Amino acid sequence: MRKFLAIGPTPLANAFLRKDQLNGAEASYPLDVYFCETCALVQLGYVVPPEIMFRDYIYVSSTSDTIPRYFGEYADEVAARFLKSPDDLVVEMGSNDGCLLKQFQKHKVRTLGVEPAANIARIATENGVETLNDFFCERSAKLVREKNGKAKIILGNNVLAHIGNLEDLLKGLDALLAPDGKAIFDVPYLVNLLDNLEFDTIYHEHLSYFSVHPLDFLFRKYGFKVFDVKRVSIHGGSIRVYANRADAEPAVQTSVQDLLALEAERHLDRFEPYAEFGSRVSALGEELVQMLRELKSRGKRIAGYGAPAKGNTLLNYCKIGTDMLDYIVDKSPLKQNLYTPGTHIPVHGVEKLLQDRPDYVLILAWNFAEEIMRQQRLYGEQGGKFILPLPTPKVVQ
Repeated sequence: MRKFLAIGPTPLANAFLRKDQLNGAEASYPLDVYFCETCALVQLGYVVPPEIMFRDYIYVSSTSDTIPRYFGEYADEVAARFLKSPDDLVVEMGSNDGCLLKQFQKHKVRTLGVEPAANIARIATENGVETLNDFFCERSAKLVREKNGKAKIILGNNVLAHIGNLEDLLKGLDALLAPDGKAIFDVPYLVNLLDNLEFDTIYHEHLSYFSVHPLDFLFRKYGFKVFDVKRVSIHGGSIRVYANRADAEPAVQTSVQDLLALEAERHLDRFEPYAEFGSRVSALGEELVQMLRELKSRGKRIAGYGAPAKGNTLLNYCKIGTDMLDYIVDKSPLKQNLYTPGTHIPVHGVEKLLQDRPDYVLILAWNFAEEIMRQQRLYGEQGGKFILPLPTPKVVQ
């Protein structure tokens, strides 16, 4: 494997701090990105044990208005294509607060979430989504099969990249998936990451950064095949990957070959595009910091909007702290009144923007920029300006 981006020792992106923890020791872990010249997988070089990252979690899917709407369309599509009976079982690994499975419940099928974070699994259960508090693996898949039978659909929404032991995951699929069942995964697409300089989507939870080629390689190795791929706009550009058993219908669609051809044309099986990406990230960081410093030198006040994991990668990589951002606002009550890992910027509720009216707002949750600017229309009408950090830092009104 060859390293092409060194973000450096970084705290966990969702390890927010209470005020009484600010002066204590804060764990950091290497965050360096490598390219495998054998299978073309982009991956982290250091794996933080999942028990540390996911047993107590702070991200919930329902915070954004965009995600529930997207999940509704997702569930409608999958149900129309593959679900035929109220006895069909839909299982989601890393099911979070049950936001996606809620949409499947509207189609009158059985649902079950498998969620390792105890606090988030509890929220899902309270929301009416049956949830097993566990990691998805061969062991837990067999437990689900014994109690619920085989699954017609197994979902992984932005979860495949979080799993270090992909062999155990594929064995879990094999144990739980019905003979005609489908495994469907949404993952951020490596092509979009490279094109749009989405380096901030790199953090310890995301162990792998997928193109179609290594996914096709992986599924074939364990007796499955990728039969369809769909590009979707969510999270800065993702792919929805459909897989089933190698001998099951349907045949492989042209969509798979089309994206494999695109990746070959972009030379994603070679090191050069990744080395270039690393250089571009360095230049972007310098440009963003220069913009913020210039605004501060003119006496401007700057806040951040959104405290997502990606935002904490950006803040730590660029060394942006309270010297540049006065505070951050976020809709999630789980993050409010805490401090960002590493940079220790306070997080408040979104109402503070109109109360305080800073001159500029750096949108850290840039994947929801349109939604944020629409919701904060009054702030903009009162003279506030927004900063989008990438692929090129720019001010918008």
